[in-house]
Amino acid sequence: MGLRERKKRQTRRAIADAALRLFTERGYEETTIADIAEAADVSPRTFFSYFPSKEDVVFAEIDERLAEVREGVARRPAGETPLQSMRRIVFEMIDAIAAAHGEYGAIQVQLILERPSLQARALKRMNDTEQHVVERLTELSPDIDEVDAIVIAGALVGGMKAVITHCRAQGYDPEATRNAVDRALAIVEHGLGSVPALTHPVP
Repeated sequence: MGLRERKKRQTRRAIADAALRLFTERGYEETTIADIAEAADVSPRTFFSYFPSKEDVVFAEIDERLAEVREGVARRPAGETPLQSMRRIVFEMIDAIAAAHGEYGAIQVQLILERPSLQARALKRMNDTEQHVVERLTELSPDIDEVDAIVIAGALVGGMKAVITHCRAQGYDPEATRNAVDRALAIVEHGLGSVPALTHPVP
């Protein structure tokens, strides 16, 4: 990542951190975009160059993690089985997920669970990620059954979403979060191991 991209990511994270802090201190409805921009030391115009709306800033860190899932699925070493790929991708994400927004993780989950508009945006993100995983699995394993691919993507993305949501809502520390994710992944792997297409390496 070049200097320009690093600075853009830093600004994006500064805006998101300021927003979550203000949502915690003042409340979501009471916080304006102007408030967030001021707290992040940027202009409202700069805010809108990073986020289309106040709702989208809630998902800033989630969007980064989902992008990492998509990148990880695409970056697959030769000879690695799809099942091994899934474990590698998830574990590459664990440290980032466990550490990111530890202070504001609970308010992030609370905001999403309490507001239908945020729930709809969260569902759209999950559906898009599942579809990407399905497409990539089909590319890597052309013989995989379509239903198997859909179930695999749903199990992986849905399972990780469920455990991370729980850990953040309960205020788990990074180590506890890693342990919970590892247990969740073991459960998912147990079921997915029955799909032959996942356990055969692809050249």
